[in-house]
Amino acid sequence: MTDAQAAAAQAAAAAAAEAYQRIVAALIRITGDWTLAEDCAQEALALALDRWPVDGVPDNPGGWLMTVARNRALDVLRRGTVERRKLRELAVLALTAATAEPEREEIVDDRLRLIFTCCHPALPLEARVALTLRTICAVATADIARAFLVSESTMTRRLTRAKTKITEARIPYRVPTGPALAQRLPGVLAVLYLLFTHGYNADGEPAFADEAIRLARLLARLMPEQAEVHALRALFLLQHSRRHARRDAAGDLVPLDRQDRSRWDHAAIGEAVGILAELRESELRGDDPAESGPYALQARIAACHATAASVADTDWTGIADCYDRLAHLQPSPVIELNRAVAHGYAYGPAAGLDLLARARAGGALDDYPLAIAAEADLTARAGDRVRAAALFRAAAEGAHSDAERRALLDRADEV
Repeated sequence: MTDAQAAAAQAAAAAAAEAYQRIVAALIRITGDWTLAEDCAQEALALALDRWPVDGVPDNPGGWLMTVARNRALDVLRRGTVERRKLRELAVLALTAATAEPEREEIVDDRLRLIFTCCHPALPLEARVALTLRTICAVATADIARAFLVSESTMTRRLTRAKTKITEARIPYRVPTGPALAQRLPGVLAVLYLLFTHGYNADGEPAFADEAIRLARLLARLMPEQAEVHALRALFLLQHSRRHARRDAAGDLVPLDRQDRSRWDHAAIGEAVGILAELRESELRGDDPAESGPYALQARIAACHATAASVADTDWTGIADCYDRLAHLQPSPVIELNRAVAHGYAYGPAAGLDLLARARAGGALDDYPLAIAAEADLTARAGDRVRAAALFRAAAEGAHSDAERRALLDRADEV
């Protein structure tokens, strides 16, 4: 393949990928059949990738794809003797799709409808995340399967069941309004949070974190009045700003206190800090408790870390206060664990060890590597280095990744 052909193929792939999602969304809206929409869009995409590198990318790539996908859907619907109403709707779509791109806001609205459909509470949480990855982020099924530690065939069946559930339960393809929106939005945000976490974890796929940020930006654009949407976007930006400093040249994890802060993405940090400042102003105006939601509190914690020149300069008292409020608002063993660590840095290791003992009393954190590592760190800071080394080694035995295991063993050697 010549350089010109390679460039043409690359341009064709980019144009087709950009249009693919809105073609799927439009066909779902018209046919109500998720599988049919994906199948027809994929056939159109395959045809585009075959022809466009040779014939050139059309002036209206979305219209070209929509025409091909629509014609394929018409053929399938005719063979299935689907009611005339859907055929008429597709015919109307045919008159406009081939001549003009959809309005940009309509495109974005379609994606938002897809997000809320994928994240419907009738679906299991894991299915919501997987369906979001597959349909909205266009992640390959094999990659999703690896993220969930299952086989590709198992993930294929889960995705099929989720799509079937949407069809059989007649889950509406729309963004809810009024009280229903308030009820559904936390579930959507939880899915995006889990999606980001899959990409942020030590052995995660960074592209998942990038997609979570992109979707959070989309939600913020279309739901500007929702404070927690903006807070989640700020949280993602702050956490992801450290991605280039989290590993050394050998690929080993670098703890926060030893990261080269000059390698952090300070543009992203600045954007996130600006978001939090706007939320603070909104709360001062009395619009709503913009800074009091769980994602807002987590974002403020992340901002304390991101804006500090060093660990010693970190506002640990402010972080401890945020964790106190977060533990009251959204109690969980992991939050209690983080709260103990924050108190240990703010008020001394003895205070942290006391809170950690209470958090572990219920047994939920038994054998949890990060809880053992937290105890090891606080114990080392309290002066008992022998016990701390043993705890770090115990935490390493239960680590979920090789990178985490090596990092914990290095800490054991150090203390």
